[in-house]
Amino acid sequence: MECVRTVCGAGCAKLCTDAGLAAVLAADRALLHWRAMRALGDCGLAEQAVQETLLRGWRSCARYDRSKGSVRTWLLVIERNVLVDLARARAVRPGDTGWDDVHEVADIRCADPDFADGLVDGLLVAQLLASLPPLQRDAVVEVILRDRAYQDVADDFGIPVGTVKTRVHYALRSLRRLPIGA
Repeated sequence: MECVRTVCGAGCAKLCTDAGLAAVLAADRALLHWRAMRALGDCGLAEQAVQETLLRGWRSCARYDRSKGSVRTWLLVIERNVLVDLARARAVRPGDTGWDDVHEVADIRCADPDFADGLVDGLLVAQLLASLPPLQRDAVVEVILRDRAYQDVADDFGIPVGTVKTRVHYALRSLRRLPIGA
């Protein structure tokens, strides 16, 4: 399907087409949702962040620059901005009720992460980690997923802290270079 906008040119991210949007949803929705859940801790807000990210991407798809990175990278930058905006909005207008009050009346499916979302997120992370060499994967799991200090990980592995940092750096760099469908 052709781009529905006349302003999109050669640099179009293809979010303005049904096929392009479907491809992004299939490839990146779980990653976008996982990051939003991790940052916001709320299923409803995470879904709102993903929708706002895709809307902003759709509105600015003509400004996408392929030379600066993949569509996934571009969307992750947009999502980071959305998450900052949501965090600022929450800080300016805190709720009148505490979390305990809301939890009593909220539907449990919206208040807590959905089991299926957690499963999909876990499978996505496992798939990405499986693409890494074992030494890099171990370093990423300890430093990023388990949120441990580089020095503690280096002590456990019996290697210099610089080696742990290098392994994490190269692992993250190779993950960023994965194709959109990976």
